[in-house]
Amino acid sequence: MDTEMEYGSDYKYIPTSSMGSGLGTEVLPDLYCHTIQIVNVCLVGNSGAKDFVLVDAGMPGSANEIISMTEQRFGADCRPGAILLTHGHFDHVGAVIELVEHWQVPVYAHELELPFLTGKMSYPEPDPTVEGGLVAKMSPMFPNEPINLGDHVQPFPADGSVPQLSGFRWIHTPGHSPGHVSFFREADRALIAGDAFVTVKQESLYKVLTQEQEISGPPRYLTTDWQAAWDSVRKLADLQPAVAICGHGMPMAGEVLSNELEKLVNEFDRIAIPDYGKYVH
Repeated sequence: MDTEMEYGSDYKYIPTSSMGSGLGTEVLPDLYCHTIQIVNVCLVGNSGAKDFVLVDAGMPGSANEIISMTEQRFGADCRPGAILLTHGHFDHVGAVIELVEHWQVPVYAHELELPFLTGKMSYPEPDPTVEGGLVAKMSPMFPNEPINLGDHVQPFPADGSVPQLSGFRWIHTPGHSPGHVSFFREADRALIAGDAFVTVKQESLYKVLTQEQEISGPPRYLTTDWQAAWDSVRKLADLQPAVAICGHGMPMAGEVLSNELEKLVNEFDRIAIPDYGKYVH
């Protein structure tokens, strides 16, 4: 395992943060959500346990924050069994190379995301023309070139199981990206949704900064297949999750979650799909 790993040449720190940045929420005894600037990472495992995993890898330049937050929860010199990626957009893999080098652990992603994680293919360009606000206008400055994890990244098992994470299964939820996945645990109906839907309107700078909570579709400026995105939200709503951690915004639970998800499914074309933009057909 000595492949040279590298970020794209456009990788850089993005100077934008929400009021929630640096704060963590214990959603369940073994489910911890931590906000890094404008994106969430998730630790799955009981506090102080030896076996746990990290879901997603934050913003560029956030490795030290992720390591220290992990050590606060699991003890000095702890390391996860694996890093699991919901998808490979820059704000979900921003610190992954430093973390792999520090922890020497494998990374898992859906096989359709692997070209974007092994240097073979860039995501479609973000769409700054899309309806929705200032963050969309800023999106051309976001890193978009593929990173290369070489043989440090491998695909999730085809049977839906999640390596190092018993009780959860991965669910293919494309639309926002081709190989986007969410993680679901039947026992308590806990959902880690990634960006399949989010609980803050991610295009609005004001709402991102204040973390004003409302369920919304995936971030508009990077979503290229709206029909698939709608189908994915429908698939997750059918699971009737009791609690959901999303890639952006605060965790949501109970009746608020089920009502908001139902509304999103029924009115996805009005709430989520922008009125205009280059990926809107």
